[in-house]
Amino acid sequence: MTNKGLNFEELIAIDTHVHLHADTPGNPADEAARKYFGYTAARLEPHEVAEYYRSRKIGCVVFSVDERITGRPQVPNDEVMALAAKNADVMIAFASVDPTRGGEALAETRRLIAAGVRGFKLHPPIQQFHANDRAVYPFYELVAAARLPVIFHTGHSGIGTGMPGGGGIRLKYGNPMDVDDVAVDFPDMPIILAHPSFPWQDEALSICLHKPQVFIDLSGWSPKYFPPSLIQHANTLLKHKMLFGSDFPFITPERWLADFEKIAIRDDVRPLILKENARNLLV
Repeated sequence: MTNKGLNFEELIAIDTHVHLHADTPGNPADEAARKYFGYTAARLEPHEVAEYYRSRKIGCVVFSVDERITGRPQVPNDEVMALAAKNADVMIAFASVDPTRGGEALAETRRLIAAGVRGFKLHPPIQQFHANDRAVYPFYELVAAARLPVIFHTGHSGIGTGMPGGGGIRLKYGNPMDVDDVAVDFPDMPIILAHPSFPWQDEALSICLHKPQVFIDLSGWSPKYFPPSLIQHANTLLKHKMLFGSDFPFITPERWLADFEKIAIRDDVRPLILKENARNLLV
């Protein structure tokens, strides 16, 4: 894969986990997420996100999740791709397709790959499927053939936390061990386990250590809450497989980076996590 527009030399970091959201004032899932993350600022419109990141000299992977359970509409994949193409100096577009939708999902995936999308984002808890369900393997076959990366949400989801019944979101779908089967069956498809995978952090570390094509993005948590095992592996065995991600807008890069400065990451490892590992994966 290549991206001639992204100027890695001028960027101080690459945020591998940036959500673009349609405006949904009063949406219960959004309000619960704001409370969970302590996010009180106004949300930026998609077209404002590029300048936000450009002004901070941070590149970003952008996407909007295809799901129905929360009532939050997806920013269409074509709009995400158009925004990234217009701002290719700071943006890389990933798409999101609900792989449980059979032929419709496969047709959309083929179209997006042909259009030049750079990867895909899946969120099993809010798309309501196990990552190793054989019914979604035809989706992986298409993506693997194109050698594009897939970001899988793993672990506890801030979306739905505190809502009655967790907003209908079942945490079992976020178990990274489901993704281990996918990594076995599609060894040429890069996989990113999104977020510290509470309560399955050790499982995620083991998968990442065991499977060469699996990475972990550190989004969705302030670094000050990273467990000791995650910091230990980031400093040593997995120093080339950890990626900076914020989970914007609910966690901003400023907040994440400020807290990252305060944790015990080795000086020689910090540049790897902030930029170089993503650069090697995405180029």
